[in-house]
Amino acid sequence: MARGGAYHRLMTGQVEDGAGPGELLARPGHAAAAEPDEDAPGASAEPVDAILRAEGVGWPAVLKSLLGMVAGYRARLTLTFVLGVARVVALIGVGVLSALVVRAVKNGSPFGGLLVALALAAPLAGLLHWLESWLAHDMAYRLLADMRLDMFRKLDALAPAYLTRHRTGDLVGVATHDVELIEYFFAHTITPAFVAVLVPVGVLVTLAAFGWPLSAALLPFLAWAALTPVLGRARIDRLGSRAREVSGDLTAHSVDSVQGLAEIVAFRQVRARGEEFAAKAQEYLRVRMPFLHDLAVQTSLQEVATGLGGLAVVGTGMLLTDAGRLDAAILPLLTLLAMSAFVPVWEIAQVGRQLADTLGAARRVRAVHAEPLPVTDGPGVRASAATASPPALEMARVSFTYPGRRRRALSEVSLAVPRGSTVALVGPSGAGKTTVASLLLRFWDPDEGMVRLDGHDLREYGLDDLRHRIALVAQDTYLFNDTLRNNILLARPGATERELAAAAECAALTEFVDGLPDGLETVVGERGAQLSGGQRQRVAIARAFLKDAPILILDEATSHLDAVSEQAVRGALDVLTKNRTTMVIAHRLSTVRNADRIIVLEDGRVAESGGHRELLDRGGLYAHLIARQLAGGAETRGAT
Repeated sequence: MARGGAYHRLMTGQVEDGAGPGELLARPGHAAAAEPDEDAPGASAEPVDAILRAEGVGWPAVLKSLLGMVAGYRARLTLTFVLGVARVVALIGVGVLSALVVRAVKNGSPFGGLLVALALAAPLAGLLHWLESWLAHDMAYRLLADMRLDMFRKLDALAPAYLTRHRTGDLVGVATHDVELIEYFFAHTITPAFVAVLVPVGVLVTLAAFGWPLSAALLPFLAWAALTPVLGRARIDRLGSRAREVSGDLTAHSVDSVQGLAEIVAFRQVRARGEEFAAKAQEYLRVRMPFLHDLAVQTSLQEVATGLGGLAVVGTGMLLTDAGRLDAAILPLLTLLAMSAFVPVWEIAQVGRQLADTLGAARRVRAVHAEPLPVTDGPGVRASAATASPPALEMARVSFTYPGRRRRALSEVSLAVPRGSTVALVGPSGAGKTTVASLLLRFWDPDEGMVRLDGHDLREYGLDDLRHRIALVAQDTYLFNDTLRNNILLARPGATERELAAAAECAALTEFVDGLPDGLETVVGERGAQLSGGQRQRVAIARAFLKDAPILILDEATSHLDAVSEQAVRGALDVLTKNRTTMVIAHRLSTVRNADRIIVLEDGRVAESGGHRELLDRGGLYAHLIARQLAGGAETRGAT
């Protein structure tokens, strides 16, 4: 300290924090209360290991929902129907023309015209198949794009309350893989189902025209082939839905492991984590194998039905030929026609197998959309009704309990933040400080009481309007895998270059940015992995400067800064808070002691409030909360 070097600069802030009556002692039960606050929304919400369940909705509701999405694509869908029928007719035509050519050769009849027709029918069947597939997939992927946008909008409306109760990896799986599985319904189900009904009916009518016993012989086996996938539907759907749940858990575990890989390696848990992953992969295999077994059995039964159906038509045709009721030369043609009736049934059966996964995926997607919104837009506060001066915040007898919890996070809390003033919230971890900030931002609504902004209930404001008025600097800052420029511009995308530079300067980022080869164009990595904790925090502060909102909520805004960086940012924060309504959540004495008013929370209630000196003189909870800081400051002064 005597040298006045780097160590002196780092410790100066702590020496200043320690200025005060060092004789204060920590009260039993509060000795460690000055540790970082853990009162985050997730800490008081439901466990975050919940996997979205693929249950509770049957095929009728799922079909109604999925078919409702196709309403805007009726013209494409109709054209796909027509092409699907034409494709199967052309495919049958290839077989029929081939049989007629063989018959003509056998009878010594001219067959040149038949060869020409066959030469046209064969490529036509392929062309029609391509057109049908292209149109069906074009429609399907347009619908998937709509579904993903709807999913994003829904999650945006549910956040952050919903995200505290579900695993990120599982939600990523729903928005990507589960939505992708629904493509199978749009591209491979609607038209094939229509064709699978129309073509067999047409074949049965044609066979009946040559002799009703032919249709009667084919019908039982055709019905068997069609009903085989339906009879085991309930079990296969259940297995498919269970597989989607296990897959979601596996995806969530994978994402969790990748994000925490540094900790896994540091604590030598690679083998243990790998064994957990292997166990989850084995569980997926265990769930999947019965599903695949049932599908294999269904396929075998369909093949048996197809073979026996063709044999039945041949046998019946022979009897009709012996009785003189059918031309023997036409029998091979009719047999081929009868076999072709199974083609669309095979296709729809294959689709039916995939639909088990589609049902599970659709159930999980629907579970997200069926979730009630924790907060909704209010009617809006007219501009004339709002004052032009800095607004005031108020909580009146507010009580709140996180979903899935019994203990209240806040209980009858009343406080007021006068316009243009700075109010600090302090208290032990879990006292409810961050919950207050969350309610002010309307991440949740209180169970009881009212939160007001400028005299209006927050529920009267539109959410965008409300959050436009508030700038938040949170303890944990999320940075996207993008440039520094774009991460700061998140606060106000339309800001000018001068405004951006000013925000970076005020947040003490300029020197750091100037030292980067690419400056503001530097990509910060996923979650800002290329930056230190203090640098990430300064990006968050730069966002607040750029947003220039009339209300500031600083939730441990300088918690990750060293003393030198904090000293640089503190002056900027003093400028930022001037003529603004500011709520500061902090533990550091240097951050809260100059506040106009300090409110102390304990167990979700207001324990005491007043100015810094007033609360120290009382010797209550606030005095005990800072006692260890004062003791630490005294030790530092002694080292000088």
